[in-house]
Amino acid sequence: MVMRTTSDRITALRPGEIFVFGSNLGGLHGGGAARLAWQRFGAVWGQGVGLQGQSYAIPTMQGGVETIAPYVDDFIRFARQHPEMTFLVTEIGCGIAGFTPAQIAPLFARARDVENIHLPARFWEVLGR
Repeated sequence: MVMRTTSDRITALRPGEIFVFGSNLGGLHGGGAARLAWQRFGAVWGQGVGLQGQSYAIPTMQGGVETIAPYVDDFIRFARQHPEMTFLVTEIGCGIAGFTPAQIAPLFARARDVENIHLPARFWEVLGR
């Protein structure tokens, strides 16, 4: 299995690349990666879920890890349906939301074999090969 790793510092995107960030359900992109997505990659203020511009929002602020899982599952399905896009997943939930990679990475276990999903290095450390 190839470990497709997201850069720790994303400042620009190539055509077809999508910045995947942690959001809140209200789409108030005021801090962290959400703010970057809003300022640079087309995230829409007021939209907390899904594809918007060159970004994809996964809500992480609404409760425990179990509340994030359905949104990650939806994201993985979406990525499988859109092989023309490359999804650069940030450490969603590991900033303002307060989770650790050990808590969030297992939600992405099914993404390991999806060729157009790139995961953060610390998620790969948890998931292994």
